[in-house]
Amino acid sequence: MSETSAPATSLTSAESESESVSVSARGRRARIALRALQVVLALFYGFASALPKLIAHPSAAESFDKMGWGSAGMYTIGLLELAGAVALLIPVLQSVAAMALSALMVGAFIVQVAVFDGQYAATPLILIVPLALIAWARRGHNAELLRLVRRA
Repeated sequence: MSETSAPATSLTSAESESESVSVSARGRRARIALRALQVVLALFYGFASALPKLIAHPSAAESFDKMGWGSAGMYTIGLLELAGAVALLIPVLQSVAAMALSALMVGAFIVQVAVFDGQYAATPLILIVPLALIAWARRGHNAELLRLVRRA
C-alpha cells in the first residue's frame, strides 16, 4: 500500500443502518417537498394564471389585445397553462409538463420584454427555476412515458 492511500474503513452494521435510515428519511422529505412545490405551481398555473384568461377577465383581455393576439391567443395560452397545471399532478407527465411550462415562460419573458417594456419580465424567469428543478428531478418518468407512447 502506498503512503498516500488510506486504508478502507469498514462501518459497523449499526453505523451503516443509521446512515441508510438518515439518507432514506432525507430522500423522503425531499420527495415530499418536491411534491408540495408541484402542487403549489399547479394551483398557481391553474387558478392565478389560466383562469383569468379562460374567463376573459378584463385585465387578461386587455393584455392580449395590446399584444395583438386577441381572444384566440388568450384562450390558447390559458388552455396550455391549465393543461400544464393538471399534468404537473400526473406522475408520468410531471417532467414533460415542467419542461413545457418552462418553454411557455420563455415565451412570456420575450413578450414581456418586447411588448410590455420588461415591466414584469422577472416573473417568468423566476418561475422557470422551480419548473427546471421539477423537470430534472422527475426525469425518470420520461422513459416510462416513452414506453407508454410506443406501446400505443
